[in-house]
Amino acid sequence: MTAKPMTKTQLVAALAEAMGSDRKVAAAALDAVAEVVAREVAAGGTVTLPGIGKVACKERPERQVRNPATGEMVTKAADKQVKITVAKALKDSVNG
Repeated sequence: MTAKPMTKTQLVAALAEAMGSDRKVAAAALDAVAEVVAREVAAGGTVTLPGIGKVACKERPERQVRNPATGEMVTKAADKQVKITVAKALKDSVNG
């Protein structure tokens, strides 16, 4: 049985406790980090979150894909994909 994912409210509460501040400050900090990461990755950059991993944008070329409903091969336009590489420190803490 897997645990439920932590909600934003729970994350803000835990962050506020870790920072020794109130929830309003913690929520603003979390929102600011999310905004900066999204803006940088959307611009094609990479963001390293120490102890967590790297978030990067990877461009994928136009390619042939199969429509699972019909089996027909169709051309999918070039697009971008967000990739997250987990940091070794986080992997080690989970597996340690």
